[in-house]
Amino acid sequence: MAYDYDKLYGEARDALGQPTSIFVDFFNQFDQQDARVLDVGCGQGRDALFIARKGHRVVGMDISANGIRDLKDAASQENLPIEGIVADIVYYKPDGMFDVILIDRTLHMLAPPVRLAVLETLLDHVNESGWLLIADEASNIKDFERVIAARDLKWNTKLSQRGYLFVRRS
Repeated sequence: MAYDYDKLYGEARDALGQPTSIFVDFFNQFDQQDARVLDVGCGQGRDALFIARKGHRVVGMDISANGIRDLKDAASQENLPIEGIVADIVYYKPDGMFDVILIDRTLHMLAPPVRLAVLETLLDHVNESGWLLIADEASNIKDFERVIAARDLKWNTKLSQRGYLFVRRS
């Protein structure tokens, strides 16, 4: 981790502000109820908390113990269905399958071969008809598309622009 997010989260609540608007738009239009969602690199939960408030069950994973502490505190205060896990994305193996896996500006922090290997692992945990939502450096999107296309599963690209990639299993 190049930037010390754990220190940042230890010093400030809601350090990264509001949920990412493109994910807000997605979940405001998402027609599935009670989806199981994995938020990879969730930090303090700016996206995870919003998603849980929409009625979904969320697993938030981050390397920052302070971030996960804040996520769990906020979820507890609002009685939201969120599980927080402190883990290193490089070694993390999700438990089960998810209707949506969200990765908000996390993969670019890894070296190219590692980020692609992490993405490959996560792809195996998206349910049939499930979604993978990525926000990352625009320069990484083509590599992510290549990894997804190389999988035996069928994926439909719903959005690929300006650092965003939304794909759905078919």
